Amino acid sequence: MSPEELWSIGELAERAGVTVKTVRFYSDRGLLPEAGRSGGGHRRYGPEALDRIRLIRSLRTLDLPVPDVGRVLDRDDDLADVVARRLREVGGRLAALRWQEASLRLLQDCTAEERVERLRLLGTVPVPPDTTALARFWRRTLPVRLPPRLAATIVGVAVPDPPEDPTPAQVLAFARLHELVARAPAPVVHLDGLDHRPAVLYEGLGEAYALAAAHLRAGRPPVAGEALDCFVAAYAAALGVPDTRAFRRRLGGLMIQGADPLIARYWELAAEAATPAAGRAEPTAGATHHWLCVALKTGPGTRPFPTGQEKERPKNSSSATAT
Repeated sequence: MSPEELWSIGELAERAGVTVKTVRFYSDRGLLPEAGRSGGGHRRYGPEALDRIRLIRSLRTLDLPVPDVGRVLDRDDDLADVVARRLREVGGRLAALRWQEASLRLLQDCTAEERVERLRLLGTVPVPPDTTALARFWRRTLPVRLPPRLAATIVGVAVPDPPEDPTPAQVLAFARLHELVARAPAPVVHLDGLDHRPAVLYEGLGEAYALAAAHLRAGRPPVAGEALDCFVAAYAAALGVPDTRAFRRRLGGLMIQGADPLIARYWELAAEAATPAAGRAEPTAGATHHWLCVALKTGPGTRPFPTGQEKERPKNSSSATAT
């Protein structure tokens, strides 16, 4: 291409609809190679620079950092990978903004006294919330002899996922969950002091909770049946004893003995944190445990829970085994 066919920096800027300063910036950053120089040392560009500068502008419109733009132009990075990475970044920022909006609405729709307390709670939780503290709480609650994979599964079930588009009530529930686990003493360890096999217990409880969850979704009251049998069998197998009427009476007592108000409060807040603006949340493990305990106490040959304690237990309460 002859020097006469090349464009000056001003001509390129005019054709591309940008300022000379913009063309110079892209050139200085290595995004826009020069085709040559004039006799006076001025930059010259060929027609291909026009397409390149338009591509640069498109990529910058997506707010891609200049280094990422350069890697895409030089084909060091695949455009699809860069776009996917940028989508994750934008998604994270949007999630933070949605949590900020819900937090502001939480502070708006309350009394002055409530606003002070809620503001204090919100100050203890990152935006969007990090569930590390909740996971740590459950890891120190679970028996140390559990296989790592089983423990990770239990923690995954016990820790609610922060919703992408939270309601003010969900924001408040997450804040209260964080405060609860931050101030909580060591929870009551269920079956503490009894010779049992924790892995056998938790494997069996997972199946029992899944069966009970189907009853909860259908709105059925606690009754004897397959779910309760599976629940009792898990404890019987863990303790190495047969499932008898005498054992069911004993198990009813163990459920009372192992009930921890701290864990009950956790499951109550977890249910609130998982409840969307429209519809119902999935039953928590705490709710299914409570359903099974009520079914156990009303079944034949079991000792009923004390009336006073039954009234004090929240709807989604459970013992420390409910994960």
